[in-house]
Amino acid sequence: MKLGVYNAVLHDRPLPEALKVIADLGLTGIEINTGGFLPPVHMPNIDEILESDAARDDYLAIFDGTGVSIAGLNCNGNPLHPNRAIADKHAEDIRCSIQLAHRLGQNRVVTMSGLPGGEPEATRPNWIVNAWNSAALDVLDYQWEVAAEFWKETDQLARELDVKVALELHPQNLVFNPADVYKLLELTKATHIGVELDASHLFWQQMDPVAVVRHLGPLVVQAAAKDVRVNTETAALYGVLDNRFRRLSPEEERTNLGGDEWANEWPKESAWDFVALGKGHDTAYWTEFLRALYEVDPEMLVNIEHEDVSLGRIEGLEAAASVLKDADAALTASLVKR
Repeated sequence: MKLGVYNAVLHDRPLPEALKVIADLGLTGIEINTGGFLPPVHMPNIDEILESDAARDDYLAIFDGTGVSIAGLNCNGNPLHPNRAIADKHAEDIRCSIQLAHRLGQNRVVTMSGLPGGEPEATRPNWIVNAWNSAALDVLDYQWEVAAEFWKETDQLARELDVKVALELHPQNLVFNPADVYKLLELTKATHIGVELDASHLFWQQMDPVAVVRHLGPLVVQAAAKDVRVNTETAALYGVLDNRFRRLSPEEERTNLGGDEWANEWPKESAWDFVALGKGHDTAYWTEFLRALYEVDPEMLVNIEHEDVSLGRIEGLEAAASVLKDADAALTASLVKR
């Protein structure tokens, strides 16, 4: 398998410096953001790369001799947002990323399924968490119609360019568990849509990422290494759907998610937290996670995503890389014994 880093945590430095950080960690891949919720900091000349062979070759030359190569593109966003200004931008970023992947000799684009509003006149996305009533199923019926139309068209482009689109099973998206994956594929008959298996978003839903990998099998086409720690005492009071977020003011540092939407502040004393590998699940668990991925594809791309706010950028990557490399070594040793 190819172990690397999703580059968002390294957006504070130029690409060559980010590549050195990754190489110094003993990792060999970088998953590069190309739009969506985040700006493409490490690929600012996307239009030139799409149009000019010289610009493309100059960009690829940055990686020469670094020991690090591109390990997929990432364009997480909401292409189904009821606000057309947001939806159209994120949808175009996804299409552009598929074309970019083809131009750069890549065959993986990570994104999210997106989430529509609850009805045609809606202005905000509507995530149905528990469809116990008929009105909720009416909302889902509408949302699946919206999703099927978009992903049929997107799959056609991906198929033409031989690129697999890897959907992250992320809550607040229409597709956030295996049943949703199968439903989307049933509705679209897609051949080039699969899953990016980010273990963290399964952990806090009380799912087992290893079981999910084995259930989905070859539909898993890329993976993210990110851990979650459930804070037992707080979760006992608020549950894993803990929703005590705080709105940040314009005077505070905050991340724009498109239009006039912004990331909120995480709850204090939260029910669960994103943490570096090893702080939620030990090396033995991550060994079995890698084993399940290896069974699907021995060349699987597995990239660390660092969102542990208790650790600095490099400190967090170092902690995660240590666990991931130890897990990979344990997996390799076990395979040799066979």
